[in-house]
Amino acid sequence: MTLHREGTTIMLTSLAITIVLAILNSLFLYHHAKFLSIGLDVLLLVMLFLVVQFFRIPTRHAEYAENQIICPADGKVVVIEEVEETEYFKDKRIQVSIFMSPLNVHANYYPIKGKLPFVKYHPGKFLVAWHPKSSTDNERTTIVIKNENGTEILVRQIAGAVARRICYYGQEEQQVAQGGELGFIKFGSRVDLFLPLDTKIDVKLEDKVQAKLTSIGFLS
Repeated sequence: MTLHREGTTIMLTSLAITIVLAILNSLFLYHHAKFLSIGLDVLLLVMLFLVVQFFRIPTRHAEYAENQIICPADGKVVVIEEVEETEYFKDKRIQVSIFMSPLNVHANYYPIKGKLPFVKYHPGKFLVAWHPKSSTDNERTTIVIKNENGTEILVRQIAGAVARRICYYGQEEQQVAQGGELGFIKFGSRVDLFLPLDTKIDVKLEDKVQAKLTSIGFLS
């Protein structure tokens, strides 16, 4: 397991704050309220641990079958439905949405290999990730991957009420690898996939899924 580079500043700042508060605690509180002081130290350590674990990147290796779509994020499947995708395809697609809690790994990965014909960032609101308008009103990115057969799928990173920064690394016309790093969402949110209608879906609602390991389905 490693720690993601996006968390370097936050983790170092959290460590510095923890050290300062622990020193002040030992100087001014320990001799007057020992048990309260110890409890505060434990709370500081727990908070630091939660910040650090949020940026963890577990080591994962898997082999993928031809036309397989791998899961782009850790979390829970909250939507599987046919919808009208209005930004890029402007037609009907199967939407599969994965909700990421603050306890999930928050790195995102490319579900297929191919070229990026469309990459766009949208500033926006910070509605809760399960709000019906979060996919169109929240801060988000839209990334389209086109495989060698010409089939395109769309990945959308969506910020939530807690998530306040979406990081994405791809540029238009870039060639990307399946399982390569797509981006990172800080402190919980959602990833939507928009797939062709004839995609064979392998997941079900409420399934807990893991990035790079869970099969979302297969392209025809």
